[in-house]
Amino acid sequence: MSTLYLTHDVCIEHDTGPGHPERPDRLRAIKQVIDTDEFDDLKREDAPMADVADIERAHPGDYIEMIRKATPQEGLVRVDGDTVLSPKSWEAALRAVGSGIHAVDQVMTGKAGNAFCAVRPCGHHAEAAVAMGFCVFNNIAVAGLYARAKHDAQRIAVVDFDVHHGNGTQAMFWEDKDLYFGSTHQMPLFPGTGAVTEIGLGNIWNAPLRAGDGGEIFREAFENRILPQLSAHRPDLILISAGFDAHERDPLGSLRLVEDDFAWATAKIIEIADKSCEGRVVSMLEGGYDLDGLANSVGAHVHVLMDASS
Repeated sequence: MSTLYLTHDVCIEHDTGPGHPERPDRLRAIKQVIDTDEFDDLKREDAPMADVADIERAHPGDYIEMIRKATPQEGLVRVDGDTVLSPKSWEAALRAVGSGIHAVDQVMTGKAGNAFCAVRPCGHHAEAAVAMGFCVFNNIAVAGLYARAKHDAQRIAVVDFDVHHGNGTQAMFWEDKDLYFGSTHQMPLFPGTGAVTEIGLGNIWNAPLRAGDGGEIFREAFENRILPQLSAHRPDLILISAGFDAHERDPLGSLRLVEDDFAWATAKIIEIADKSCEGRVVSMLEGGYDLDGLANSVGAHVHVLMDASS
């Protein structure tokens, strides 16, 4: 089986305005790397649009309708201080969610070994009825809840190594012991959540890092707090909120990770997936705002996924 790579040109057309860090050039930079010969073996597909009914597993219908109506015919509209909608944002958001859903279908049915979704807008800050932190719909949470409903994958795990804590995913998983959420992130930093005392029903595992921490401390936190509990959860499917803004070059964080650290973390997650759920992993892009750091880190991440599925 091969690694499935999902993206769509309309995700580049999600315009956030001049000077916004979550900009279309992020996907263009990733495309330049993924289009090189070393990634020829990827199985490539366009991200389909999600059905609203699937999004409603994580978000109420009136919130979804608010986003649809707020999407402008021209110009830009802010739905919070950081989150911007433009004329193509509604379709882009549906395709971002749809990429995770389609990836779950392909991986759960054995048509792909694993998957990576290079889409925007990103998702892990979106709460049930709140857009925030560049995020409109919580793509990763929808994918997990879809896997439960359609593929009987009861025990879902999300591992999030974005520099910012995935507050939205944590909130959606908070009261369900079969939904694991494990996160490394810089703290204090936006959005202000992610303390070790935030445990849900014993299914939430936060490993906050300090500004200036590098790969050694990141790996220690992963091995001591994230991975043992992930293994103990015995997931039927592992989802990765793959943010690369913990990279040392990134302007929005102060951690000092490099490409090898993301590759290492990916390999460790896959080791557990191989033992627990036949290697079923779906990874979805979150942050990463230095274009070179982002593109090279995605390349390293996808390389590990490809090696695992070959």
